[in-house]
Amino acid sequence: MSIRLSVIIPALNEAVALPLLLNDLRPLDGPDIEFLVIDGGSTDGTEAAAQAGGARVLSSPPGRGRQLRLGATASRGDWLLFLHADSRLGADAIAALRGALDRPRPFTAAVFRFAIDLPRGWKAFIERGQAFRERLLGLPYGDQGLLVRREAFEAVGGYPDLPILEDVALVKKLRRRHTIERLPAALVTSGRRYRQRGVLRTWLEHTVLIILYGIGVSPARLATWRHATPFQTV
Repeated sequence: MSIRLSVIIPALNEAVALPLLLNDLRPLDGPDIEFLVIDGGSTDGTEAAAQAGGARVLSSPPGRGRQLRLGATASRGDWLLFLHADSRLGADAIAALRGALDRPRPFTAAVFRFAIDLPRGWKAFIERGQAFRERLLGLPYGDQGLLVRREAFEAVGGYPDLPILEDVALVKKLRRRHTIERLPAALVTSGRRYRQRGVLRTWLEHTVLIILYGIGVSPARLATWRHATPFQTV
């Protein structure tokens, strides 16, 4: 049977967050939908949680770009939806996704609106900053998900095997050939990393990484810098 949609989720130690996402996706379940979790060597029961949620699990060396590439290669869908394991989709996001897949007018790729689970003040700060950056540069975050036709994804070579910013690199390649649309609903990403490391510190790091990447600094150098030169808490 033809698979209409493959949902591909890279994961590493996501036994807590992953069941919530898979439960959100349950209304999509059907014979023409497949759910793939690409596990990067978890030690917390992520694989069991994924299987309990109805997903097929593939094992991969760690590295989000590598995991995404493996998931795309193993998938069978005409459409591919890439999600982070700590994302949440409400009923409006599920409806927007269904509407996009059923749309008679052809399109190639789309993302959700960015939203983040943080207290109100920080939430507004991060979301407005991302909206401005997206308008300015046309580069959505991987946190916004990516819905893309398989043939378009494969035509640009899929996700590059980069140590960082593989989502931005793919979007840049897609934008050279296609319009990336915005779905009329938010995909909510967890704010846990912001809370753990400090909101301003994490936002500043992300902003600097994007700026340096935009002026031509290689992802390999950025990855080395990110791990070797942590920001001081702001």
